[in-house]
Amino acid sequence: MNQRVFTDPRCTEHRVPYGFPECPQRLESVLARMRRTWEVEEASPHAEGHDAILAVHESIYVEAFEQAVARGDGLLGSADNPLSSGTWNAARGAVDATLCAVDWVMDAETDEAREAFVAARPPGHHAERELAMGFCFFNNIAVGAEYLIRMHGLERVAILDFDVHHGNGTQHLFEARADIHYSSVHQWPFYPGTGDAGETGLGEGEGATFNVPLAAGAGDEEYLRVFEERLLPALAAFGPEALLLSAGFDAWSRDPVGGMRVSGAAFGRFGVLLREFAGHHCGGRMLSVLEGGYDLQALPGLVAGYLSGGEEKTA
Repeated sequence: MNQRVFTDPRCTEHRVPYGFPECPQRLESVLARMRRTWEVEEASPHAEGHDAILAVHESIYVEAFEQAVARGDGLLGSADNPLSSGTWNAARGAVDATLCAVDWVMDAETDEAREAFVAARPPGHHAERELAMGFCFFNNIAVGAEYLIRMHGLERVAILDFDVHHGNGTQHLFEARADIHYSSVHQWPFYPGTGDAGETGLGEGEGATFNVPLAAGAGDEEYLRVFEERLLPALAAFGPEALLLSAGFDAWSRDPVGGMRVSGAAFGRFGVLLREFAGHHCGGRMLSVLEGGYDLQALPGLVAGYLSGGEEKTA
C-alpha cells in the first residue's frame, strides 16, 4: 500500500496556555517521527477549503470564529477552546491538509491502494455544526467525508472513531443521513456525554450510527474484540467506498486525559485490521485524521506503530 502523511505548517500556529494538553508540541513531535520513515507532504491552501467548511458548519459560526480571532478574544465558547492570533490559520490548515489528503487518495490508479494520514491540529471530532468544543473548531473528518460525497461522487463513506472520547460533532452532523456511516468505540461514561449504545441514528440515518461504549480500564483484549466482532462487521454490512478514521491515541494506557489501558501493540493491530478492511472493501482507500493523544513522549511512537502495523518504541 502506498502511504503518505499530510500536514500544514499553519497547524502549529494555534498557541494555548501553559499546561494545556492540546499543544503545538503534540504535532511537532509526531511530524519529527513521521519524517524519518514516511513521505510528508505539506498542504497548500485548498481551492475548495472555504466551501468545504460551509458544507458542514453554519456560516454564522464560521464568521464568528474568524472575527473572534481577529478581535483578539481569548476563548471561543468555553475554556476548552482557547484562542490565539494563529488559531484561525491553524484550523484552516487542518482542513486544507485533510482535503489534500482526500484528493491524493482518490487520485490513485484503478488498482492502487492509497492510505493517507493527516497529522494536523486542532483536532475536530467534537466540533458541532455551530459550536466549538473539546479543543475542536472545525470538524476535519466530517469536512473530508462530505467532500468525498459532494466533490468526488462517492455514495457511501464510513467513519470509524477510536479516540477515547466519543465524536459527538461527527455523529450529530451525519446521524440523519444514510450515506455516511459513523461508528465509535470510546470510554463511557466520559466527556462529552454522548455515545450511548442506544444512539443509532435518526430518520433516514437510522442504523448508520453505531456506538460501542466501554467502561474505564478497558484494554487490548476488549478493544480488539470490539474491532473484530462488532465494528468491522458493521462496516462491511454498510459497504463503504472509502474508510475514514478519527485516529485518537488517548486510549493509550498512560495518556493523561483518558482512562483506558490500550498498548502500543494494539494500536499497531488497529492499523493492520483497518488496512486489511480497506483493501477488501474500499479499494484500499483509507484516510486517518489525528484526533486526541496527549502523552507527548509516547504519541509519535503510537502513530508510527499504527501506520507500520507494529509496536514502536514509546517512552
